[in-house]
Amino acid sequence: MAELIIYTEKIKSNIRYLSDYFKRCNILWSLITKVFSGDKKFMEMILCDDVIDHINSVGDSHLYSLKNLKALKPDMRTIYIRPPVEIFAEDVIRYADISLNTSYRTIKTLNAAAKKAGKIHQVIIMIELGEMREGVNRQDVLAFYQKVMDLSHIDVIGIGSNLGCMYGIEPTYEKLLELSKFKELIHEKFNKTLKLVSGGSSITLPLIEQGKLPEDINHFRIGEAAFFGVSPLYNERFKELHTGTFEFEANIIELKEKKIIPEGVLTDANIGHTADFDVSNMDETTVKGILDFGMLDVDYENIVALDKDISFVGITSDMMVVDLGSNKNNEGMNKYKIGDRIRFKPNYMAVARLFNSKFIDKRFV
Repeated sequence: MAELIIYTEKIKSNIRYLSDYFKRCNILWSLITKVFSGDKKFMEMILCDDVIDHINSVGDSHLYSLKNLKALKPDMRTIYIRPPVEIFAEDVIRYADISLNTSYRTIKTLNAAAKKAGKIHQVIIMIELGEMREGVNRQDVLAFYQKVMDLSHIDVIGIGSNLGCMYGIEPTYEKLLELSKFKELIHEKFNKTLKLVSGGSSITLPLIEQGKLPEDINHFRIGEAAFFGVSPLYNERFKELHTGTFEFEANIIELKEKKIIPEGVLTDANIGHTADFDVSNMDETTVKGILDFGMLDVDYENIVALDKDISFVGITSDMMVVDLGSNKNNEGMNKYKIGDRIRFKPNYMAVARLFNSKFIDKRFV
């Protein structure tokens, strides 16, 4: 079975590094674990007390994951980072200490659920800054805040924004300054000081180094940098973080020399994806390997073979075909045989898909 390998010590080192870094910058942060899809083994291996001691909260976009987090560490402070579904308000109150919100109706329902549970639920109001995903429209923010500020079992602890996730809108100084100005407006109009201005994510990290982060931005929600060591703004390693935190290995289940060009009439009946081919190579052959994973497990575009001589041929639901060229090393010997493994570097979305697949082994080292 193909296998996802997780280098736990590198990931824990990244989390500790970020905690120290944010502490020096006077910034609070939440570790966002959604890439691991609520995997209990991951939580046990990674979320040790000494690793999460200096994290404001641990967050996810799925209640299933938050439930597992609370089962592992009942006292862990958790944050639900997707606007809640109203009918699951009681579960949100049960498993999340904080939630990101954009709907007054939903917050009213959360208030009722919190009252029933005898809890005060903390809320961050998300504001739309151009990404056109979740967020209260800018012209409505003050009226929205006024409606929710006095709900009996809701504590509005901050405002936030989400940039870079859907359209890739860059979190510039000007964009984030807009967010920080809403903190000032709320203070002036309602005499309320918000604890958190949550404008940061992995994509925002370079702004700290460039001195372009507005002073009031004091909370970051970090997933990719902690687990992959990179900021997606430039897709580069951030400072001293580890980037070799995951590998994906697949088994060669067939290895044969075959023609480059498929034979017969091509139709639209295929269920997979294939690479382009040159019809001038009609009689040429190459060594092709079949690997034991497919589209149900991961998108081939999100993994890169570590052996640069390997190229993609095609993928179906449960198998992927690769081109191994001559399959010879510099000494003229065969590089691969049946049963050998091909190694890949997976990106964020690949790991998320692989963790969700029940057909992929997970190995923590």
